[in-house]
Amino acid sequence: MSSLPPIFLDLAIILITAGVITVIFKWLKQPLVLGYIVAGFFIGPYFPWFPAISDDTNIHVWSDIGIVFLMFALGLEFSIKKLKKVGATGAVTALTELAVMFVIGNTVGHVLGMGDMSCIFLGCMLSISSTTIIIKSFEDLKLKQQKFTGTVTAVLVVEDLVAVLLLVILSTLSVSRRFDGAQLGMSMVKLVFFLIVWFTFGIFLIPSFLRWMRKWMSEETLCIVAVGLCFGMVVFADFAGFSTALGAFVMGAILAETIEADVIHRIITPIKDLFGAVFFVSVGMLVNPQVLVHQWYYILVIALTVVAFKSLSATLGILLSGKPLKGAMQGGFCFCNIGEFSFIIAGLGLSFGVIDQNLYPIIVSVSIITTFVTPYMIKGGTPAYEWLYPRIPDRGKRLLDKYSSSSRTAGHENKLTAFIKKQVLGILFYGIIIAALSLLSILLLKPFLNKLFADIGIPEIWSNLVGMVATLLVLAPFLWAMAVKGVSKKLELQMLEIGSNSQAIVLPLLLLRYFVALTAVGWVVSRYVHIAVGFLLVIAIVVVFVSLAAKPVIAFYHRIENHFVTNLNSRQAQNSFAIPEELENSFYMDSCTMTAYSPWSGKTLRECGIRKLFGVNVVSLERAGIIYDLPDKKTQLLPGDRVTLIGSEDQVSKVRSQITVEPDMLIHDHSDHNINNYTMVIPEGHALVGRAIKDARLMMIYNALVIGIKRGDKTMFNPSGNEVFEAGDLVMFISPQNIDVNELLDHYEETVGTEQE
Repeated sequence: MSSLPPIFLDLAIILITAGVITVIFKWLKQPLVLGYIVAGFFIGPYFPWFPAISDDTNIHVWSDIGIVFLMFALGLEFSIKKLKKVGATGAVTALTELAVMFVIGNTVGHVLGMGDMSCIFLGCMLSISSTTIIIKSFEDLKLKQQKFTGTVTAVLVVEDLVAVLLLVILSTLSVSRRFDGAQLGMSMVKLVFFLIVWFTFGIFLIPSFLRWMRKWMSEETLCIVAVGLCFGMVVFADFAGFSTALGAFVMGAILAETIEADVIHRIITPIKDLFGAVFFVSVGMLVNPQVLVHQWYYILVIALTVVAFKSLSATLGILLSGKPLKGAMQGGFCFCNIGEFSFIIAGLGLSFGVIDQNLYPIIVSVSIITTFVTPYMIKGGTPAYEWLYPRIPDRGKRLLDKYSSSSRTAGHENKLTAFIKKQVLGILFYGIIIAALSLLSILLLKPFLNKLFADIGIPEIWSNLVGMVATLLVLAPFLWAMAVKGVSKKLELQMLEIGSNSQAIVLPLLLLRYFVALTAVGWVVSRYVHIAVGFLLVIAIVVVFVSLAAKPVIAFYHRIENHFVTNLNSRQAQNSFAIPEELENSFYMDSCTMTAYSPWSGKTLRECGIRKLFGVNVVSLERAGIIYDLPDKKTQLLPGDRVTLIGSEDQVSKVRSQITVEPDMLIHDHSDHNINNYTMVIPEGHALVGRAIKDARLMMIYNALVIGIKRGDKTMFNPSGNEVFEAGDLVMFISPQNIDVNELLDHYEETVGTEQE
């Protein structure tokens, strides 16, 4: 009897089946993700004619790990700067799609005769698209570098953040059967709080840690460190009450700002592919043919609703955000599915017993159908635009173009608006950092100091005073930034003079900064000592701070800020230069690696015509760790070169597709091109006897290379060209041609021997 745990057999069944099915799907030129789902159906509990999985629990754990790696890889391909750049587009599109789909999903549920709670849950399930399926489809279709995929990714990130809030809202509804606005507000505050804390401390610490370890790190070590950081953030996210997918994405986005990001993405891709395959196979295992038969009407109606209305609502949202019609349709057609978050929402409803039992298998079946449809919808976005655009009246085209261009140029803010925005963001950012440090002090530092001082017999008041002073010293730079940074008397006067009513906005904002800083100090002091004593201490601390510590605190804050900014810009600092802010919306800089399969491999920049044909400039070329800035047009492009390009996103995308060409077949069979090896014995009196190898001209006449000579008991490997053949030598040679040795000897005797005579 086998002593192996069931997981070994289950993984063998999963991976072998998935491997065979995906090869078939590759042969059929279908997306691999569909092959994984079909493989899952074959090995699932509802297909009795095939070996089935014995331990579902372990497989679900592996599939959860797959989601973690998929989201981690997604974060590595994204960045905070990119999120800021397309943040408005992502937010407008996601909220438009979510609102429309919730209303439509709720309505469809009532039409199909579902209960009120089931309808609410159905509307939420249909609102969230599958990030993993869309990203995997981009990879399979080789569309990840297209311009519209950046918009799609931004929308997916916003959707995932909203999905976290939906889980909180639905949990509240399931328990109380009523809407709790206060809890929703607290959930949003909690989410914003943790995101700012994670990103701030992550970007401040992790790039510095990697920079310190760089000279000791190999790819193996970097892989271990990166995966460890990913799962560490997953644990933090789960502890804070968020999804593991969000934690993995956050760590990926933090590491995306480091110069190691490209290497990390490359080395974790095989791990992501392995666990991602298990995830999609586990989804396929949930397909129940009986549900498909008995609930086919529900499944068909909901699936058609998802495919049609999600695509339309997403297209509408992208249009409203100011994108052109082509980009809106290309991006909108990607949102035609539901996936992992829908499963989580359905499972939540089942656990609380508030939805119909049949709704879960229906949603799984709808997810399978929409997953099959997704790659075709993604490919159909451009043809749909090409069909629709010529049929739009000229007036409609002008309105679309006018709205799109006005949205792109509507970002100019007046000075007062910019001032208010900066103050609000500053109060939010520094307030959250101060709150996080204060909570760490109260929850961790205070208990530790109290226990330490109690063990050595010192009264608790002294441990509290030490903790309070230490906390306030740590908070001092951020308290200064909250109260003073970014505001000068000259700027205050300018803002107050801009408009007659500006005082009503500017003065409260300035006072709010001081109020938040003083409130934070008072709260920390009150946690450590009596509030009356604390009030006196606060006054004393403020006096000391203003009179003695202002300059050191300011200098220390600037060191912290400079360190943070350096880490945030470390990846961009690898570029040869920074694009001027005025040109950021017009130009795009990206780097890509030349592959051996590129048609430009071995050609000069002039021959490639990158500037002339595509309007793209080559800024720099990195080869073997050496960077060549502004390379000459005579410079050859070689496999492995990392080329930095600058142009519009469309132009750079076209050039990238010529540089990063992947082979259609991973492994090529070269057995019919093998070099043949031969042996021959030189007879007495033959024309080769007495000739040196270099004078025999065997390579020139027969394309034959002598690799060895056996003479008696002595064997010579790779003999010198001056070695002279002797009678009886056993000569070993190789040639790509088919040669008859006897014919070679006779031919050589007739031709070369005759020439000698």
